[in-house]
Amino acid sequence: MITLWHNPRCSKSRAALALLRDKGAPLTLRRYLDDPPDLAELRRVHALLGGKVIDMMRPGEARFKELGLGRDTSEDTLLAAMADNPILIERPIAIAGTRAVIGRPPEQVLDLL
Repeated sequence: MITLWHNPRCSKSRAALALLRDKGAPLTLRRYLDDPPDLAELRRVHALLGGKVIDMMRPGEARFKELGLGRDTSEDTLLAAMADNPILIERPIAIAGTRAVIGRPPEQVLDLL
């Protein structure tokens, strides 16, 4: 089962969803703006993704700047900011078992199949 953190207003998220559906992947959609992950879940997904926390964020969002965040902000602060402001979470994120990928480009979600 793949869980897709999805924003239907995002073209990349819609493209990733279409790719998974075309492949017949078992899928659960999570509209993360309506059902945001908590801090513990963000930590878990970050651990599955690997890399830096900033890589799972949208630093171009106005809210990022409004909060005074930057690439040198601590990872704990960035995770807390995403928990409080899910608009900062990069989209889409696909999660399957012990693996997760960011769907940028959307074809990356196919790595979970």
